[in-house]
Amino acid sequence: MPTPVTVPLPAVGAFAASPATAAGVATPLRRRPLRTVAAPAATASSSPSTSTSAVSSSPPSARHSRKHLADGDGAHSKPTAKPRVFFLDVNPLCFRGSQRSLSAFARWLALFFAHVSLRDPVVAVLDGDGGNDYRRRLLPSYKAHRTRGAGTGADSRVVDVLRECNVPVVRVDGYEADDVVATLTEQVLQKGYRVVIASPDKDFKQLISDDVQLVMPIPEIGRWSFYTLRHYIAQYKCDPTSDLSLRCFMGDEADGVPGIQHLVPGFGRKTAVKLLQKHGSLENLLKTAAIRTVGKDYAQDALTKHADYLRKNYEVLSLKRDVNVQLDDSWLSTRNTCNDTSVLADFILKFNDSGKS
Repeated sequence: MPTPVTVPLPAVGAFAASPATAAGVATPLRRRPLRTVAAPAATASSSPSTSTSAVSSSPPSARHSRKHLADGDGAHSKPTAKPRVFFLDVNPLCFRGSQRSLSAFARWLALFFAHVSLRDPVVAVLDGDGGNDYRRRLLPSYKAHRTRGAGTGADSRVVDVLRECNVPVVRVDGYEADDVVATLTEQVLQKGYRVVIASPDKDFKQLISDDVQLVMPIPEIGRWSFYTLRHYIAQYKCDPTSDLSLRCFMGDEADGVPGIQHLVPGFGRKTAVKLLQKHGSLENLLKTAAIRTVGKDYAQDALTKHADYLRKNYEVLSLKRDVNVQLDDSWLSTRNTCNDTSVLADFILKFNDSGKS
């Protein structure tokens, strides 16, 4: 495993992030005073280690400091929620719109540490070199319209800041960050933790469950906003297990994945949701449509004529769960935050005025 990098850091006080509304738009919380608790800072450094398959750095091992609340007589403890592990999708945070911006990254990271993750474990994940190649071979239009390439947002300065804040950084060549997060999420859940994925990327909605939620940066209000299973069901009127199948019909314009509407204009979200609620998944629906009628003529015709098209969308949009990456138990330790304030203040000051990369 990679050699741990230890740089102690001053704790930052916390707010709660804003909850998301049913439509996925954040509702601001009433502001509470920011409480900052400074601790004496000590510094230490070491060079990161690399491997051919992954690049990562681990924070120092630390015991979990989970507070157990006792009854009045101290005889019984109240049940506590499962501990959380955060996965930070780094690359999207390094842009303001389509423009690369390390000042944007610095601000979102400072808000994330102070308002969201606090001392919970955080694992940062970056796109690997050639991460888009597999999907582009399947669908040449995949992310073809983007002027920025995978991995170009986060440079060595971003990686350095994360490591100095005791956040392990993981990158696996040949895979997008989404696939690495999906693979590691499965491993974390098996260890009895909850997972929170910090990203604006809607691809992660296919992972939402009772134990997996998102927290998204909302530029309009300048805050992070939690998005849970309850929010998903309220927004889409279906279970997240159908999210991937639904997106195969609707497509993903941001990623250059066309939906079925440009082939069958009358086939919209309402039709797709109705069919998936009845048949459960895209594959079940297509297999059933191949042997009997499942809907109106236009829908039946679309399912039989464009089955291969929909299956290709499924393969492109599905997050991989079999990336060759292994969770390091040290990544589950309480994060050492004692130098956050100084590291982030220096980084923000450097890019605050000009926003230069």
